[in-house]
Amino acid sequence: MKTLKKLTVFTALSMLFCAFQLSAQAIVINAPVPADNPNLSGSTPWTAMCAGNSGFNEYFVNITWIGTANAGNKFILELSDASGNFDNVQTLQTITDKNDVKDFDVSFAIPTDMRGDGYKLRVRSTDPEKIGSESPAYNMYYMDVTSNLNISEKGDGVPPGTVCSTGPITLQVDNVTNPETYQYIWFRSGTELTGETGHTINVTQSGMYNAYIDYGPRCTGSGNTDSNMVDVTIGGSGTGIAVIAPSKTALCSTDNETLSIDQTNPAWNYQWFKDDVAITGATTTTYTVDASNVGFEGDYAVEISGTGMCNERSASVTITNAELFTVTVENDVNMVILPTQSQVLTVSSSANMPSYKWFRNAIEISGETSNSITISEEGEYYAEVTQTGGTCAISSKNSDATTVVSPASFEISIDYTNSYTSCQSTSSVLGIDVINAVAADGTKTDVTSALVDGFTYQWKRDGEVISGATASSISLASNLENGDYEVSATVNGFNANSNMLPIQLLTSEIVTITSTGTVFCTGGETITLNTTADLSTSSYKWQLDGETINTSDAVLTISTPGTYTLAVDRDGCPLISNEITISPLDENLITLDPGAEMVMPEGTTRTVTASGGTAYRWVDANGVELGNADSITLTDAGSYTLIASIDNCEIIRQVEVTYLDTFKVPNVITVNGDGINDQWVIPNSYSNKADVNVIIYNEQGQEIVNEFDYKNNWPQSTTAFTKQNMVFYYKIRSASEVLKQGTITVIR
Repeated sequence: MKTLKKLTVFTALSMLFCAFQLSAQAIVINAPVPADNPNLSGSTPWTAMCAGNSGFNEYFVNITWIGTANAGNKFILELSDASGNFDNVQTLQTITDKNDVKDFDVSFAIPTDMRGDGYKLRVRSTDPEKIGSESPAYNMYYMDVTSNLNISEKGDGVPPGTVCSTGPITLQVDNVTNPETYQYIWFRSGTELTGETGHTINVTQSGMYNAYIDYGPRCTGSGNTDSNMVDVTIGGSGTGIAVIAPSKTALCSTDNETLSIDQTNPAWNYQWFKDDVAITGATTTTYTVDASNVGFEGDYAVEISGTGMCNERSASVTITNAELFTVTVENDVNMVILPTQSQVLTVSSSANMPSYKWFRNAIEISGETSNSITISEEGEYYAEVTQTGGTCAISSKNSDATTVVSPASFEISIDYTNSYTSCQSTSSVLGIDVINAVAADGTKTDVTSALVDGFTYQWKRDGEVISGATASSISLASNLENGDYEVSATVNGFNANSNMLPIQLLTSEIVTITSTGTVFCTGGETITLNTTADLSTSSYKWQLDGETINTSDAVLTISTPGTYTLAVDRDGCPLISNEITISPLDENLITLDPGAEMVMPEGTTRTVTASGGTAYRWVDANGVELGNADSITLTDAGSYTLIASIDNCEIIRQVEVTYLDTFKVPNVITVNGDGINDQWVIPNSYSNKADVNVIIYNEQGQEIVNEFDYKNNWPQSTTAFTKQNMVFYYKIRSASEVLKQGTITVIR
């Protein structure tokens, strides 16, 4: 059932215009209006959408439009985002059978992820293409949770009813899947807690707490998500419980230490915690820490609870592992012993009064009891460190192993040490990448860090020694240094040659091309490209959009639009010039603000501004040049000419300035052929305007004139007037509103 307001508006519209039609170009689509749901008894138009309750998701809107739709037209009902923006529009319904129905209702369902207060609706047509007016913003929520929430302290689904705590607690929603994807409204003793919108809340004050899912101001109440009530008491004074100081807090692996609460009560319940995590089964007045268990170290506390009292937890007692100490290898874990050389291995330790034993290949080395050892044999070495001081029994720990090899040869690899790309980089650095010691059986050990500074080096290019290049790296900064590089390395009679790396650096030279223009003004025009680079001894390629078009002309004449470059060969690398883009003339680049036609009150001034050109000239109707800036201020009506330049091209724009008509829209014309008031002439703020629609109806409501850009030429003859005096109706409108409407009396 339609609302009274809608009936009144539509009836008045029908009576005024009868059977009028707009042209397809002037179709007007009104904003969709909420409508009754005919499938529900006693329904009234909706004011908000609160979908999802018991699966309900059916809504109706009323759509009205005027004009003429083409046969293949579709009306599409569209939905904005939650802020009312239609940039990422969603389609709710597509209507294909209403092209002759100017007033109809349509049903739709809202997406199941909608939650917000700013959604808008609109209707779009496809033939002709037209976007209708937007509706007001509405509350639209799909309520996928429509049952009572459960809030609890432990998150276990058990509503606690009452919680008593000496300090803050956390309440949380525990019966909703992905609870963090919703917003919530929390209350304390009936007062909404502003800013608390998450599924958890830190409770620091006593009170009665409950929560709802926030479905907006219109839908929250119908969501049925009100939670249970939790009565929280915070800040009870407590009894001051504590853990009795233990005899030892640093335990050996053979120790047990029993922790005890300092006061007890038969009415209390007890729970022991380690690092704030409840210890399963630890619910008596004591708890024994067993140091033989891995990870026994931590902070221990006890908590009491009981009927009518607040939970209270003691301060924690820290228990540590007295046997914990570290052993650190101070040397490289991969080492090389060269003939006649020795190496020193060293460990450090945090053990209390440490003693040391050294092992080679898992066999103890007699007499080596220091934290360092000098070796001259290959093998796998480690130290056993024993803690002999402190409260614990003797305990030992082995260091990490050091692998020592005696090589049969060395293998050296070089690499680019910085980012390098052939024919793109203008510099590069080569350096030692890996040094491997190769054993007699072929086993390789990376000894780079140990020996990179022990070798002597000689760099070569294309097999030739480079004088002075004897470091572990070499820097190259010129295309004159291009070639294949390798290095020879020597240490204690061992010689090794590296792999070979090619270097192809691009010259730092810059090739620049220029053109006699960048725009083709007319068809058949040519533009010349040139360069200052010497091409006489080089091969080169002129390129259009990356494709080679010429390899022989130092000066290139072109007639094709596109992006041009010149690639010159420098030592086998293409040296690419700057880009020059040549385009055909686009006269639409020259625009005028506020436009080419201006109406202004006599005695005032208007400024017109041009853009898109590189130079401008303004000329009046007599050919007098008025200025050469991008804008000009005009005081007189008349015709003006803009000559705008884009590069070497000229574009002409005409500007027409007329004085604003001060007369009103006439409501009487006399078509007697005397040349005075024979036609309906309206002010120039309405006439000759491409965006203003003039419509005239006869006494029967039939449309007899429907024009944009009205030329003040109605009536074109007097033969259409059958009576002495006839009354016509007119409407002057823009795309979005009616500018003027009234009657015209025609007197013969």
